Amino acid sequence: MGKPSRDWTQIYSIYGIEDCQTLIFLLIHAVSFASVSVLFLIYFNPIYTSLESLGLPTGPARFTAGFTGSFTALSALCLFFAAGNIFYSSVALQFEMAHRIISSIHDWSTVKHALDVGCGRGILLNAVAKKLKEEGSSGRVVGLDRRKSTVSTLRTAKLEGVHEHVTCREGDARAMPFQDNSFDVVVSSVFLHTVGKEFGQRSASAAAERMKAVGEVVRVLKGGGVGVVWDLVHVPEYVRRLQELNMEDIRVSERVTAFMVTSHVVSFRKPCQHVVGLSEVRLDWRFHNNIC
Repeated sequence: MGKPSRDWTQIYSIYGIEDCQTLIFLLIHAVSFASVSVLFLIYFNPIYTSLESLGLPTGPARFTAGFTGSFTALSALCLFFAAGNIFYSSVALQFEMAHRIISSIHDWSTVKHALDVGCGRGILLNAVAKKLKEEGSSGRVVGLDRRKSTVSTLRTAKLEGVHEHVTCREGDARAMPFQDNSFDVVVSSVFLHTVGKEFGQRSASAAAERMKAVGEVVRVLKGGGVGVVWDLVHVPEYVRRLQELNMEDIRVSERVTAFMVTSHVVSFRKPCQHVVGLSEVRLDWRFHNNIC
């Protein structure tokens, strides 16, 4: 599947920005640092003269004023870059990666039941529903989210014209409200890293909670079904857990920078029968793109 061609103004109007507070925080500080650096540039002579009046020699006074102005300008640049990356990652990158996830599943003709774990605003959920609709399938995709966001998620599905293929459920990814072997395809987009965050992202307890979620993904996936997870930072942990669970055809994409950190896509297939031994892990460059 090629790169999606959409009006980004329309896409942002449908899905919005989920974490506006972080974006606003970064922009306010970026503007503040930029303003200070401009003041240092305009009033450089009075500033270093004032430093001289405090007892600093001319050379160190000029260096201190110049260094402070340069530091604030560089800080403003970094903050603007961070804000831009988060803005891009929040919708545009997620929209693009959703289509890459879909394209990594070669045969949608047999998919009747799909699950999006941590569906949020529905970017990946609706992309799956669109694929089912394009295939002329009567299948449905279920969006699971722990927040009470069903109404807003279904609203985006209706705006995208795929509401007849979408169902939403509220639930915890560590104890999904579904029977074993329920879905032909299970997908997830930048969600699993949030599981267990109440214990602290780097704690052993948080890692154990994330592994529970990975185990649940495997449990609800049918034998022969495909799982595809795009997530931040912790993908190597997921790969090890999938190996322990004897998943087949485990593939890891190249690095993609999202929300200012490293992310990868990992895909796998659940064997129809129990397999003894570790699965092979291969790098898969199907997701290659110069957005790292």
